[in-house]
Parts: sequence; C-alpha cells; structure tokens
Amino acid sequence: MAEQLFYFLIYPGLLFAAVIGAFLSWYDRKITAWVQFRKGPPLFQPFYDFFKLLLVKETILPKYGSKGVFLLAPIFAVFGAAISGVFILLPLLGIQSGFQGDLIVIFYLLTIPSLTYIIGALASGNPLAAVGGSREMKLILSYELTFLLVIVAIIQKAGLTISFSDIIAEQNLNGAFAGNISGIILFIVAIFCIQAKLALVPFDMPEAETEIASGIMIEYSGTPYALIKLTKYIMFFILPAFLIGLLWSGLNFQGINILWSILKILFVVLLLTLIRNTNPRVKIKQAVRYFVIWMNLLAIIAIVLSYFGY
Repeated sequence: MAEQLFYFLIYPGLLFAAVIGAFLSWYDRKITAWVQFRKGPPLFQPFYDFFKLLLVKETILPKYGSKGVFLLAPIFAVFGAAISGVFILLPLLGIQSGFQGDLIVIFYLLTIPSLTYIIGALASGNPLAAVGGSREMKLILSYELTFLLVIVAIIQKAGLTISFSDIIAEQNLNGAFAGNISGIILFIVAIFCIQAKLALVPFDMPEAETEIASGIMIEYSGTPYALIKLTKYIMFFILPAFLIGLLWSGLNFQGINILWSILKILFVVLLLTLIRNTNPRVKIKQAVRYFVIWMNLLAIIAIVLSYFGY
C-alpha cells in the first residue's frame, strides 16, 4: 500500500509529473516568446503562477450553479491526470511492467481531465462557460476517435498486444514504430490529437480568451484554478511521454540515453509549441471536420500500410 501511494503521490506520479510538466510549460512559453521576439518568463515562473493562485489569490464561487460540483471538478481533474501519469510513466521508466490491457485503461483515463472541465463549466452557471463546455464536448467526440484509431494501428504493429510495456519492449527489440511510413503518419496524427487534448491553438476553442473570455475556465480562481493549472502541467508532460512510448521506443534513463530521452521529450513539446504559434484558431466545426474526415482518413491509411508491413 505504501509503495502504491509513493508511486501515485511522489514518483512517478503527482509530484514528479507536475514538476517536469511545469518546466516543460516554461520551455513552451520561452519558445513562444522567442518566436514573437520577446524575452519570455524566468525558469520558475510556472511555479510562481501555481503557488500564487494556491496561496494568495482569493477563491470566488459563482452565484449560480452547483458550488459543490464546481469545486470537485478540478480535484477529479488532478486525480485523472496523476493516475494516467502513473500508468504511463511506470512502464516508461522501467519500474514495473504494468498489466495486460493497461493501454486501454490509459486511453480512458486520459479523457478524465477534459470531462471534468466540462462538468465544472456547466456547474458554474455561466453562459460563456456553457459555450466552452459545448465546444469541449464536440472536440472530444472528434479527436478521441482519431486517437483510438492511432492506438489500434499501434496494437496491430506490436503484434496485437494491448500492454504498454510490451509495446515499448517490441520497439526496443525491433526498432521504433515511427521508423517506417505508417509510423510517421501515426506520429503526425497523434501530434494533432495531443494538440487538441491540451487545448492548444489551433484547437483552443473551449477557452478562446478573445471570444468567450476563457470559456470553461471563466469562473475559476484561486485554489480551484491552481488545481487546473497543476492538471495542465501534468498533461503537458505525460501526453508527449505517452506518444514517445507508443511510437518512439520509450525513454531510457541509463548513461548517455538520458540525454537522448530528454531531447525526445523536448522535440515533441517543440513541435506542439511551433504548431500553436504558426496557426490561427479554427472554428469548432472546422476542427470536427478536420479530425472526423482528414485525420481519421490518415489513421486508416496508416492501419492499412501497417497491415502490409510498411
């Protein structure tokens, strides 16, 4: 029991994933600043932001709506992100092998933060939050099918195993899945799915500050908003790590491989950052069409190519 709590709360769960995610958030903001010819924030700015919200800023509850559900939603978001991080990072770090079928469990756990954002937004009683929640629901329905097709293709490439650790072991034995045509296509599709999961431009319609004043987050402040930031930090680390485990042989923190593993994570985050800094926000119907038609089509092509060994 103590070991499981350590995994969940300290390493590689809540604390570890949050700290690494905060540094990656700084990296993202720094790259964004350089692209825009600005200096950017100091290294510990994400930590300043979190603790200022947690310890200094007042928590203001909405006058209308369900206050209990409104406050519980960020707690469940942190839980979903942290437990997803445990299932993803344990096999990646070689701590233990996980269990048969954990890949499917991870897929569902990663949807918890987005669902709790919707619940919290609807519980706030704010019409702009409801608009954001509606957009988030439509976005989930579009990119989750695409992400599932990516996982189906990877299961096929790994010899029909649904164990995340077996998928990583298969790549370490026979080479990364991203080393052939179908793997490259899957990598591209997965990058855009992660972009949507993180609600980064061009898929930030649920928050859209210039349109609906932060949408699903409009009523959050103080400690609840600090928990949402914490969730975003964790997701900003575990989603790129999950992608690397699925298609790029995972991570190896032994010897010189430590540097290579860090560079892989930084490369994926760099791609996400460059995409969000070189594209305008799209309309929700454009995003849905983009995933339902084009990304699904690419994923299906990758499945066919993978079946024939390409």
